[in-house]
This record gives sequence, structure tokens and C-alpha cells, in this order.
Amino acid sequence: MKQEIRTVKYDGELNVEAYHFQGIMQKFPNHFHDYYVIGFIDAGQRYLHCKNKDYTVEPGDLLLFNPRDNHACAQIDGKAFDYRCINIQPEIMKKAMVEITGKEYLPYFTSQVIFHSELVVILKELHQMIMEEETDFKKEEIFFFLLGQLVEEYTKQHLPKEQMVQSTEAKVVCEFLESHYMETISLNDLCNMTGLSKYYLLRSFTRQKGISPYSYLETIRIDRAKKLLEQGAMPVEAAIQTGFSDQSHFSNFFKRYIGLTPKQYSKIFKDT
Repeated sequence: MKQEIRTVKYDGELNVEAYHFQGIMQKFPNHFHDYYVIGFIDAGQRYLHCKNKDYTVEPGDLLLFNPRDNHACAQIDGKAFDYRCINIQPEIMKKAMVEITGKEYLPYFTSQVIFHSELVVILKELHQMIMEEETDFKKEEIFFFLLGQLVEEYTKQHLPKEQMVQSTEAKVVCEFLESHYMETISLNDLCNMTGLSKYYLLRSFTRQKGISPYSYLETIRIDRAKKLLEQGAMPVEAAIQTGFSDQSHFSNFFKRYIGLTPKQYSKIFKDT
């Protein structure tokens, strides 16, 4: 069996993360990120569920996730896969849009899977330069050319109207979870706030957001924990401050969602 290798680099010039996972068998649960993900399968195949659509992705297919796009994936026939991606924080994307379009805004990718995309070759070259810690300005050149092409072909400047609309109850639940993620929260708490029954709340929220309330909460906790680790917090501190019952529970959830242990992730920023 091929050994799993998980490598992550942070590029201080572009201010982006680059992930390279090799020989991975892990199933990733339904979740989202607060940043853009641009990636591709390097080897093998993968089942992908994103925003209520199902895909089978393979080498040559480009993946484009907006912030808060819910997605889950699993291996096909128990076979491993290799995956590469770059992660771009919204504030970095805004600055890039000023360079590319002259306007400061957050673009919206209208397609999450681009089958057999020629841009995978460009992304792979950029990814390799980041992993090898290249400092030549060619890296920045490729970065802007790639984003420019993606913006031109696959984005809208604003979210589609149907994705901006959500019920008052869903909005209240999201705001509460994002403000109280470090606390112990029960389903009764959410029902008391919204006046909805447990089943109706779960069904309505999941239909609107594409992710269940508990998965939404765990994703928020993991995102906040990532930021703490980036700032130099110890894993045990990050666990306590984000509402996890213990470090073991935190480590298991973190690896399920991110593909790395908290210690592996924090090491990226200690080495930069």
C-alpha cells in the first residue's frame, strides 16, 4: 500500500497555502471553508458531493470552491488518491481582484468542477513553485495569470440572488453558532430561539445551507482553531478556546476536516 504523505507550505509572498496529499484514503465529511480553494486530483479518482450535486473527479479536472461552499468527498473502490490545491483567504483574493480588474470585490465561482481543464497545467506549475519555495517573480506572474483566467471564464462578481436568500430562522441560527461556538450548545437552544420543532429546524437549515447545524458548528470551530494555530497557539489552547471537550476530540475533528493534525498544521507557520 502506498504510504500517505501530507505536505503543506505557506507562501509568504503570495500569502496562500498549498496542500499536497499523496496516497490518501481519508473520507472528508460535509464541511466548508472560509477561504477559496483551487485544486485538482493528481492521481486516482474521487467521489465529490458539493452544493447538492454529485461528481466523479479524476486527473485533469479543476476544483473551484468559494468560501462557505459545502462539500464532502470519498475514495472510489477503496483506492488512494493524490490531491493538490492552493487556499486563498478572502482578503488576499480582494487584493488580487484590484490588480486584475481594478475593483475590490470577492468573485464567485459559478462552477465547482471544470472537467478536463487546460488550467490544471498552470495550477500544477504554480503549486510546484510554492512547494519548492521558489522566489522568482515568475511565481507571482503565474498566480495572477491563473486567477485572471478563472475570473474571466468562471465567475460572477456577486452571489446569485437565490443563494443570498435565507430564512430569518437560518440566519439567526448561523449568527448564534458563529458567536457562541466556544460554548456548549444544544438543539433545544436553537429551537427555543427560532420557535421551530427539532426536525423542522434540522431539515430547513440543512436544505438552505447544504450542511446540518452541527456540521456547521464544527466547521466554524475548526476554522477558528486554524486561526489560533496560525497565530502560534498550542493545540491544547486552541481546543479549549474553540469549544472542544478535550485535545483528543479536537485532534480527531481537525484531521477529519483539514487532513492534517493540529500539530502538523501549526508547524507550517513556525517554519515560515
